[in-house]
Amino acid sequence: MSLQTRFIVAVIFLLIVLVGSILFVIEQREVKAIFEETKDKGILQAKNIAYLNLEPLSYWDLEPVERSISEQIDQKLIYVVIYGYNEPIVANDFIKNYEDIYCCSRLEEEINEDSYFLESKSIRIENENQIIRILEIEVPIFTRDSPTKWGSIKIGLSLEDMHREIQRTRLVLILIGLAGLLIGIGGAILLARRITGPLKKLVEGTVEVSKGDFSHQIEISSQDEIGNLARSFNKMSCELLQSRKGIEEAHKKLTQAEKLASIGRLSATIAHEIRNPLTSVKLNIQKVLEAAQLDGLEGEHLKISQEGINQIEMFIRALLDFTRVTELNLDQFPIAQVLEESIKMMTESLDQKKVALEKNFKPGLPQVLVDGDKLRQVFLNILRNAYEAVEEEGKISVSLSLKKEKPENKIRVVISNNGQPVPKKDWETIFEPFYTTKATGTGLGLAIARKIIEQHRGSIKIQKKEGKGTSFEVLIPCGREK
Repeated sequence: MSLQTRFIVAVIFLLIVLVGSILFVIEQREVKAIFEETKDKGILQAKNIAYLNLEPLSYWDLEPVERSISEQIDQKLIYVVIYGYNEPIVANDFIKNYEDIYCCSRLEEEINEDSYFLESKSIRIENENQIIRILEIEVPIFTRDSPTKWGSIKIGLSLEDMHREIQRTRLVLILIGLAGLLIGIGGAILLARRITGPLKKLVEGTVEVSKGDFSHQIEISSQDEIGNLARSFNKMSCELLQSRKGIEEAHKKLTQAEKLASIGRLSATIAHEIRNPLTSVKLNIQKVLEAAQLDGLEGEHLKISQEGINQIEMFIRALLDFTRVTELNLDQFPIAQVLEESIKMMTESLDQKKVALEKNFKPGLPQVLVDGDKLRQVFLNILRNAYEAVEEEGKISVSLSLKKEKPENKIRVVISNNGQPVPKKDWETIFEPFYTTKATGTGLGLAIARKIIEQHRGSIKIQKKEGKGTSFEVLIPCGREK
């Protein structure tokens, strides 16, 4: 049985007990009130009959008394018996000559005007096979200025109307109880769903987290204990997600460091084994080029060979620069100044290709502790890639702004172009060493850029861009706020 079902069953049981108890108490009070009302009416009716017939009874003129009683006998007033000296002197009944109602008076001798005798009984009418429930009331009769009882009057009131009214009252109470019970059950179901619904979400969230989905969040806006539990769960999920990202990042950096170490060892070996013979080849080509008897065609071929050797040397230098562990020369710099210097170095090339450069620098940005030369190398590398990606009369945009984050704000540099976009599948691999989409190039430029940015505790990535082209985002921490 689920928690929701147990809760509903428990609430229904409590409602049944509570509603039943309340209805029982109300029913008892209502029955008592109806009976008391019937009794008071009966006593008042008996005294009224005695009062109306007091004068003829004083003179023992019984004929008008019998006539008056006969007029009042009906289905409600079953019988009337008047006693004089405890013996019946006048009697009339609706059920006609039922002897059991004529027995002697039940009142005591020493009584007052407020005394009465009361008894409920049932009379079976044998020839009709019917039972009549009766309330028998007897009150004393006192003549004027007489302290002693003259006689008494006994009446029998039918209780059928009273019982019908009691049944109606009970039916109304039962209907009210059922309505209240149904409303209570409906409320219990809604309350159970309101309580167990968030718990189900918590269970589902726990299952998702157990599967490794730490990004799962539970949407519960209540301010009660369940809401607090959901918020704690969401906080725990966020912390687990951040921890996993940190572990993945640390693992990634460790893998990258191992890869760089392997590349470094391989690069050192390659550089040692290639540089010495390459230097000899280069010097010999230079001597041959200086010879006077060399014709023009041979000279052209040698110059092509010399350019190839220069490219090999440039690749070796880039490889050694990438694998070499260098310390940053940190100082306070405005990033806008570093960007402007990088753009100036590309101005001539941009003008030759008629590329439009659009700048959007936010004013009032703080200075940051960086290596200006290294950052200039990063921005220059990205700008050169953008220049090579755009066609003639293309467009490059550079924006600089502050990205507010906790625990520290970051300087955000975005360099975009409208050239041939980088496929999304290559957004991460493009920063790997030796990966390139160009016909010429070492594939180390962006790898070196990421290495420098990560040394500054920043990040570099390709971000989603509307329309054609590619957009690089560089984030550099400003330092923790104090």
